[in-house]
Amino acid sequence: MALHVLYEHAAGYALFSVKEFEEIGMLLPQVEASILDLSRFNSIVKLVGFHPFKTAVAALNNVNAISEGLLPDDLATFLDTTLPKSSKKKQVTLGVADAKLGAAIAEALSVQCSHIGAVPEVLRGIRHHFPSLVKGFTDQSAAVAQLGLGHSYSRCKVKFNVHRSDNMIIQSIALLDQLDKDINTFSMRIREWYSYHFPELVKIVPDNYLFAKVAHFIKDRKSLTKDSLEGLEELVMDSEKAQAIIDAAKMSMGMDISVIDLLNIEMFAKRVVNLSDYRQQLAGYLHSKMNNVAPNLQTLIGDQVGARLISKAGSLTNLAKYPASTVQILGAEKALFRALKTKSNTPKYGLLFNSSFIGRANAKNKGRISRFLANKCTIASRIDCFSEAPTTVFGEALKQQVEDRLKFYESGEIPRKNLDVMQEAIAAAAADQSASAKKKKKKNKRKVDETNGNGDTNGADESQQLNGSTAAGELNETVNSTNGEPKKKKKKKSKVAEPAVED
Repeated sequence: MALHVLYEHAAGYALFSVKEFEEIGMLLPQVEASILDLSRFNSIVKLVGFHPFKTAVAALNNVNAISEGLLPDDLATFLDTTLPKSSKKKQVTLGVADAKLGAAIAEALSVQCSHIGAVPEVLRGIRHHFPSLVKGFTDQSAAVAQLGLGHSYSRCKVKFNVHRSDNMIIQSIALLDQLDKDINTFSMRIREWYSYHFPELVKIVPDNYLFAKVAHFIKDRKSLTKDSLEGLEELVMDSEKAQAIIDAAKMSMGMDISVIDLLNIEMFAKRVVNLSDYRQQLAGYLHSKMNNVAPNLQTLIGDQVGARLISKAGSLTNLAKYPASTVQILGAEKALFRALKTKSNTPKYGLLFNSSFIGRANAKNKGRISRFLANKCTIASRIDCFSEAPTTVFGEALKQQVEDRLKFYESGEIPRKNLDVMQEAIAAAAADQSASAKKKKKKNKRKVDETNGNGDTNGADESQQLNGSTAAGELNETVNSTNGEPKKKKKKKSKVAEPAVED
């Protein structure tokens, strides 16, 4: 049996023949020891053929295909022309590094492939001595080829659609959750800190965000007067509360505080207010991103629950690949494995518990509605992932189906069939897509008209000249170009214009 080893390098494909393969397989420790010695390794391995990549784009396409377990055309032609054919007397085996690539080669070229035994060690030696095994190849050129291909391959893998990037959703929802925890902690700190000076304010203004704004506005409670009533009314949006704050400041039991302490409290309160404002801006950013990336999932379960599902799955594509049973308990993995270990009841919902549909359902129907909602979330995520034109039509239809199922559990009203609802949604989506295409055409026409604005002014001047008395020659040309008998009016004009043409 003859062994040939395929080695994929950044510069091209190389095919090596291995001598005395059966003995090498039996003496594997000796092979491992001889890998670092070039003279000993040359006695085992011999270069049969080398196919360099013509361009960097070709190298990138080949590497992308190999990484996905596909057989590139260049590699197929190289093996077909270089690898010797098997016969009854002599079987040829091709050693490869990747089992998926070996399966693709065996299916396409009917060649027996192997990736076990002595093949990994031989490939390790080829990788170590590759610049010395190929003529005209140096360590420097090999490093340059590997660096260039590595950069382009990584850039191709990281590249994503700017308008539909679920990575931004994952980061923004993680930051949003962290901001919620931090703002809650900082708000409790400012309440406790400022309550040494003005303890009555906590009961009058229970909201954390308003408390930080009011504390930043009041500063020293002794400085509150009737003149500051309007400013408090603007913050609290209630005249009675503003008056109660002023009255409580006059009768407060709080301790006096120094100017330096008040300055630090004021700075900290301002930071808490700024963090809360930024949290609202981030929520708006998340809403816009979800509208671009997963509009149907957003319409069905909202921004934050949909973003948490995408974040937990890792990407929108992974979420679309999950079955509905996995989406239902996504986020409750610990409870699931604990239930399987103790042989108790498995959880009914995970992250979907934060949806308003489960909160509106009865205790008996929470498991049913969570299963139904997970089914609709799976459909919505697959539509968002694989549709080219994003639309919210399917999300609205799926949301209405969940609403109808809730009514069915409560009153027994039979909902519509899923087939009828989806057919209506498909028709509505097609109508919306055609309408948006018409709008785009109109916008493009307007842009063309705007760019040709200077030409229009010249056309207007020409029309004025045609309407003047000096248009006789042009009218005569138009009459001649018709190749037929002109109308009577045109004849009269041409007769009047003939002397001018002859002059």
